Amino acid sequence: MKFTALRATIPLGIAALVLTGCTQSGDPTPTDSGSEASGTLRLNFGAFPETWAPGYEFEGGPMRIVYENLITRDDAGDLAPGLAESWELSEDSTSLTLNLQQGVTFHDGEPFNAEAVAVNIDTVKNTPGPFGAQLAVIESVETPDESTVVLNFTGPTPSMPTTLSTRVLPIASPAAIEDGSIATDPIGTAPWAYDADGSTAGTVMSFTQFEDYWGDEPGFANVELYAIPDDEAAAAAVINGEIDVTDTEEEVLPRYDGTVVETFQYPAIRNNVMFFDRGPGGLFADVEVRQAICYSLDVQQMVDVNGGEAATQHFLEGSQGYNPDITGYPTDVDEATSLWESAGSPTIDGEMIAAPFTTTQSTIYMDQASQLPGFGIAVTTVPPPEWFQGWNSGTYPIGLGSNDELTPFEWYKAWFAADAGGNPSGVESDELKAAADAAIAAGDSEEADALWADVTKIIADEALTCAHARGFEVIAYNADTVANVSAPSYPFEANNLNLREITPAG
Repeated sequence: MKFTALRATIPLGIAALVLTGCTQSGDPTPTDSGSEASGTLRLNFGAFPETWAPGYEFEGGPMRIVYENLITRDDAGDLAPGLAESWELSEDSTSLTLNLQQGVTFHDGEPFNAEAVAVNIDTVKNTPGPFGAQLAVIESVETPDESTVVLNFTGPTPSMPTTLSTRVLPIASPAAIEDGSIATDPIGTAPWAYDADGSTAGTVMSFTQFEDYWGDEPGFANVELYAIPDDEAAAAAVINGEIDVTDTEEEVLPRYDGTVVETFQYPAIRNNVMFFDRGPGGLFADVEVRQAICYSLDVQQMVDVNGGEAATQHFLEGSQGYNPDITGYPTDVDEATSLWESAGSPTIDGEMIAAPFTTTQSTIYMDQASQLPGFGIAVTTVPPPEWFQGWNSGTYPIGLGSNDELTPFEWYKAWFAADAGGNPSGVESDELKAAADAAIAAGDSEEADALWADVTKIIADEALTCAHARGFEVIAYNADTVANVSAPSYPFEANNLNLREITPAG
């Protein structure tokens, strides 16, 4: 199942290029290169990012071709050194000291250093995109020397190392950020550097081996990124070996039967309903109203239509924030009706915006809720950029969208704290605040897990959000051209792969 937002109609020129199997750069394909780090890995993620500038929305797959993070993930998914060789959280979790790798340069020759990190943090914090709020807790950045950065927080922030490993903070060249070229010509520190001369606008983006790369050599020397939005065309291209890897859809999978193409899937996104207008006098101020709506929703019905997996809570079993006592809101129309009547059978009129890729899910949920008398939320589909900017802006009383946060601290601070960007009403119960304060104060101690489980249970009981579902990214690859294709160690990132580990087949 795809969740990419920024797709465009495939121009005939792109289809012809892909379907004839010609690479824009003319480099040998992996199968005829005969050696590692000498071929070209050809990827299709269905669309190009609208911008490559840090702070804006783009998926992990394209991002990790050219950019690196300060902190990364090892094969087990645990935090590991990236552009920071080590880090230390203060005992009270109010500051984080990062010791940077030395001898690292950007693709444009600019040095990677503490000042570059500070510029990137400042850029993301001041970009009206989806990630600024996650860095808003950084009160100041100290750069005592070229290889040391100290982040000072406005309060305890134990999950900042996790945040730095995600799409929130790709590290880009300060010079490219300053002159604005970063939007179209991404310049990072990864093993592959963007090759504007070898690229064709709207057709293929070429990335060539960065000779001065500081880390280990990847399996392929070069990468070509295509944007084939039509799943049938992409399936034909990967079957014929004209591209090596593509994201795909469940309904396309039968096309791969009996071919050399292999597939796998991994959980990549978490969508759920959020009640924004829950302040005094708001449409969703009454907890019984919210609970009634949650009981009226049938997540499994949506999954049967839209794909994915129904869930009862945000966090996976085994991760911090998971609480076995959270049972969600199983579909129960009688209970929904009883709660609705207890709340005075209110009239709920409003609008909810959806992007093309969330329209089905949003429409199903709002139709299900409309069985409650007086409930009428109209779903309006808008272009992805408008949706990204607006669905959780506070303009609309209710929304449905991705919750990227990996830790309960991030989740709480993003959506439920009184000062959270995703809590435009600014309302938080005393019980939730007290529980969250206790969990935050526990830092990364052993007590923190149980305390955060208390927080997520309160969020569920207050029905601040519900209708949890997990979407899966399906990846298809040609086993005759590439090997070692596997799901990412970065959890819940769409269109992401362990790109460096992919090698030519044979």
